[in-house]
Order: sequence, then C-alpha cells, then structure tokens
Amino acid sequence: MKYEAQALLNDAQEEMNLENDGMSLIDLQGYVGSIIDDAKKYIDDEISPNRARALEYFHGEPFGNEAEGSSTVVDMTVRDTVGKIMPSLMRVFFSSDKVVEFAPRTQEDTPFAEQATDYINYVLNNDNNLYLELSSAWQDALVQGTGIVKFYWQENGDNESHSMSGLTEEAYIAIESDKDLQVDIVEQTMTEMGPLYDVSVTKISKDSRVKIESLPAEDFLIDRSASSLDDALMTAHRRMATVSELVQMGYDKDLVESKSTGVDELDDNVLRQARDPAALNYGFRTEEVTRLVEYTEVYMKVDWNNDGIAELRKICCMGNDFEIVHHEPWYTPPFAIFNPLPDAHVFFGSSIFDLVGDIQLIKSNVLRNMLDSLSLSIHPRVAVVEGQANIDDVTNQEVGAIIRQSQPGAVTPFNLPFVGKEAFPMLGYLDTMKEGRTGISKASQGLDADALQSTTASAVNATIQGAQAQVELIARNFAEVGMRQLVKGVFGLVSKHQDYERVVRMRNTWVPIDPRSWNTDMDVMVNMPIGAASEAEKRSALSGIVNKQEEIISKFGPSNPLVTLEQYRNALASTMNLAGFKNTNQFITEGPIQLPEPPPPEPTAEDLLADVQRQSIQADIDKKAAELELKRQQMIRDDDFRHDKLEADILMEAAEIKAKYGIQLDTAQIKQMKDEIRPENMN
Repeated sequence: MKYEAQALLNDAQEEMNLENDGMSLIDLQGYVGSIIDDAKKYIDDEISPNRARALEYFHGEPFGNEAEGSSTVVDMTVRDTVGKIMPSLMRVFFSSDKVVEFAPRTQEDTPFAEQATDYINYVLNNDNNLYLELSSAWQDALVQGTGIVKFYWQENGDNESHSMSGLTEEAYIAIESDKDLQVDIVEQTMTEMGPLYDVSVTKISKDSRVKIESLPAEDFLIDRSASSLDDALMTAHRRMATVSELVQMGYDKDLVESKSTGVDELDDNVLRQARDPAALNYGFRTEEVTRLVEYTEVYMKVDWNNDGIAELRKICCMGNDFEIVHHEPWYTPPFAIFNPLPDAHVFFGSSIFDLVGDIQLIKSNVLRNMLDSLSLSIHPRVAVVEGQANIDDVTNQEVGAIIRQSQPGAVTPFNLPFVGKEAFPMLGYLDTMKEGRTGISKASQGLDADALQSTTASAVNATIQGAQAQVELIARNFAEVGMRQLVKGVFGLVSKHQDYERVVRMRNTWVPIDPRSWNTDMDVMVNMPIGAASEAEKRSALSGIVNKQEEIISKFGPSNPLVTLEQYRNALASTMNLAGFKNTNQFITEGPIQLPEPPPPEPTAEDLLADVQRQSIQADIDKKAAELELKRQQMIRDDDFRHDKLEADILMEAAEIKAKYGIQLDTAQIKQMKDEIRPENMN
C-alpha cells in the first residue's frame, strides 16, 4: 500500500473541505459535472462512431450490405496502407539510441543537457517500453485520427509485513518512528512494568518511476471547443477501476463501495464495442473488491480562488455522478497527442481511414461483383421445364451428380460469360487514387520489379522520395507535437518528483543522476533521421564526411579548429546506426576524450647552436666549480692540520704550566680556546 501517497491524499482531502474565499466545493461540483457530461456526449456520440467505423474497416469487418448467395469479400486497403506506413515511422524514431536530445540554454547547461539527454532516453526505453506504447498510440492515430499517451509519476511499493509481540513502550516508539515502517497496533496490554504492544509491522520499499501508457481513444475526454491541449478548457482520463485499486490509492472504503457497480459502464461506447466485441464485460461482478467504479481524472481551468484568472487544477471524480473526491493545483495536462494529418483549428485530425476508406468500400464492391461473375460463369444457372425434371437434382451442386429429367432438353444451362476482367482497369484506377492520396505504392517500396526496371533511376528515386515525403510529413507531425509533449512532460515529472540521486547504468558506466541541478528551461529536440535522401545516399554522404574528417585530422592534428575527435566519433556512430548497429559502444568508446600532450616542436639550427653554446658554458662552469671544490677541500685539510698542531701546542704548554706552577687548567677552557682560534671564527 502506498502509505505516503495515502497520507498526502488524505491531507489534500481535508484541505478541500476547508472554507475557501473563492469558489465553493458545491459550485465546483456543478461546474465540473456539466463540463464532463458535455464532453462525454461529444466523444461518445459524435467522435466515437467514426472511429468505430474506421476500426471496422481496419479489421476488415463486413459493411452490412451483404446479400445471401453473393460474395462477401472485403478489401483491406486501410490495413495495408497503415501496415506500410508503420515500419517507416518506427524506423524514423527508433533507428538511434537517442530518441530525444536536450539543447542547453547557456554554456553552463551543456553537461546537464547531455546528462538529461541520456537519462530521459533511459527513462523512456528502460523504465518504460516506449516502442510498445508508441506503436499502439501511432496505430490508433493512423486508423482513428488521434493517438493518446499519458505520462505520470507512479509510486510503487513492495510491502513486507510481519508481526511482533511483547514490545515495550520504548521499543514501540523506536519502531514507530522509522519512516520506512508502517506500524499498526494489534493489541495493547497493561502490566506492572508498563504497557506492552502486539503490532503488525509493514516495511515499505519504494521504487518511484515515470510511467507512460497508451490510452484507448474512448478513455480520453476533451471539451468540444478545444483546438489543442493548450487552449483546452478541460481534458480528462476516464476509466473503470476496481474497489481494491481505489482503496489502495487511499480513498475511503465506504465511499468507494457506494460508487461501485458490477459492470463496465464504458462498454456502451461504440468504439470499445468495435475494438473487441468478444471482450465486453456483460457479466456481473459479485466479489466486492473486484467491482468496478467509474474514476475520472479531470484537468480543468477554473477560477478556484476567485482572482479573475483561471488556473489549471487536477480534479478526481468518482461514480457516474462525477462526485469530486480530490482536487489540487496542477501544472500541465499529462497527455501527449499524436495526429498524423492535423486539420486546421480543430483538435481531432484526419486518419488514413479518412483518406482511403471510400476506396476500400469501392474495391470491395468491385471484387464482389467480379467473384459473383466468375461464380456464375463456372456454375451457370439452368432453365427447367416445369414438371419435366427433378428439382432436387437440379439444385444439387455436387460434382458429378445426375439430373433426372422426363425428356431431353428439360434442363438447359443458362450460360453467362465472365465479365469480371472488365473491372481490372477500375481496380488499377483505384490503386492509383490510393497512391496519390497516401504516396504509398509497390514501386515506392521497391516491391514492383517491373516498375523499377521499366523506368529510369531518377524516376524511381522521385517515386521513392515522394512516398518518403508523405511518411516524413506524418513523422514530423508526430515529432513536433506529440513527442515534444511527451518528452517535456517526462522531463518535468523527473525534475519535479525525483528529489534524490539515482545511480543507473548508461554507456557501460554507472552514473549518478540528480535532476535537481538541471535547468528546467532546456529545449527539446526530437531526432528525425529522415529526409528526401535514401538510406544508401545517407550512408554515402556520411562516408564522404568521415573521409574528409580523417583527412583534416591527419593533416592538421586532433586539435585543429575544423574537426574535433568528438565530431569524428559522432560521424562514425551515425554511420553505424544507419547500418543497423545501435550499440556503438562495442566499436567506439563514448565519453570525454583526453588528448595526449602534443610533442615538442622540432629544433631549428639556431636552437641547436644555442644549445651547444649553453652546454659548453655549463661545462666550463661545472669545471670551475669542481676546481673550487678541490681547493676548498684542500684548505679544510690544511686547516685541520694547523688546528691539530695548535691544539697539541696548547696542551703542551698546559702541561708545562702544571709542572712548573702546579695549576690545573680546565679542559673545557682549552677546548674553547681551540675553537676561538679556528680560522672561521676569526675576523
């Protein structure tokens, strides 16, 4: 159980009930309820039917105009077109290890921008499965016109509980003060030594992360007047949650149970019905903790404090009456919107279904007529003289079956020629229409050998580049809106909620990450490795760049002003990425490059001559110094000899004085006299 989240939620709920100088809770309830109710009608009644129809076309469902005995084949133009666009989109965004990059605002932000780039890509691809979530959202976008991804900070907890009995009050206080433990008193017993406690102790291990998930389109609500997330009055995520899930989030059990139902109230949405009719929950849930509650997270601009300015608030509602159970100030709606073909000044754009849905319908009718014509030519109708033939034999389609007739000619085949071949030009025309609308064709994908062989290289390149331009437009729309919203949102969540240092493994190195030092105003760049040039042309261009860089470095050295070793490494990494090698660390090392100390310059003739002169002068100096040292040593030896002789004379005179006068001289005095007469002590 998320105990800290529960405590925060409870505090917020208490604050919600306090008196407010602005809007009252009752007024907020009525305002929010009316906006949500209108948004539900807008999505369920006006937007979802077309989405459901698009999904049916994508799945190849019957059109509802089928006649018994006729062909019911359904063309798959929508699915085929989406299937040809999706691989290109995935390659565009996932051909590199870095989906996004952050640009520093100042020179001081450079190391933080590099770290943010590495870490946010780690969060997207390692903490989450970005490939899977975007694949789902982009398929929704291509088929239904809009894909939605939600991002939020998730508090995860791995709880371990055990019981402890007979605790003294001191021990209980010590355990209860541990913030990583949740302590619940089971029983308290009074003794002569004081109270003893039997408690249940739950250790909470937190692992909080950014969570991203693709939302079903019908679960997302927005007001009908919105043209973008920025100007939307309200956005919301509605879903059916279990009683157990909401209680675990910290809501009151009695309140949650009072709002619970036994069925999924969103099953009435036509889009959900079209997505998977077999999975609809028509059963009634009898287990209380598994009963469902409609839970809506609303992000709405409202003047709560009555200052004349509408501020964004997160408002959580429960039940189909949208009872407010929690609300608080918020900073941004946690959604990223992907529109492949946006329409000006409206929120929901066009889809591939909108482009080619009519072509699928027409092609299906043409194919059905062709198959019906073929069937009639193979199995023609017969003319029967009434009463002259056995009708059961006539209607028996078994191969080799006999037909009993009373007289010859009672059964006559009513032959119809096969006219289906006349429809082939129409099918070709419809394919041309599809190619013109989408840019996708066999030739553009290199699948039509005849087309590629019968045209010039420039024409083939033009065809391929035209298809790439269509895919590039969709990719650019995804990048500049949805991906930018997603990355900025994830960056904001990390900066706001990760108030601790996290050590992760990036570039084969364990790196400490602390987002508190980042500049939250850094710009986001989404990698778009797509253009008019083909991959072969890109590899050729990169190869030329690498060769030129190597030439410059070889001629001018690694410290030249044109090409750095980092730029050379980046060019090599890009070449490897185009070749399909994402992990470039196995070939080249990433990280700071330490250049070796440059070698000393080659000496000139003048430098050599001056060096010889310096050596000659130094030799003379060394010779003179050696001679002086010899003289000094000789003088010391001569001085020591004279000193020893003088000392001997003094001792001799001292002995004579003692013998003559009987006076004993102090040896220390003699020593002092000796020292005073040494040459170095004489002025």
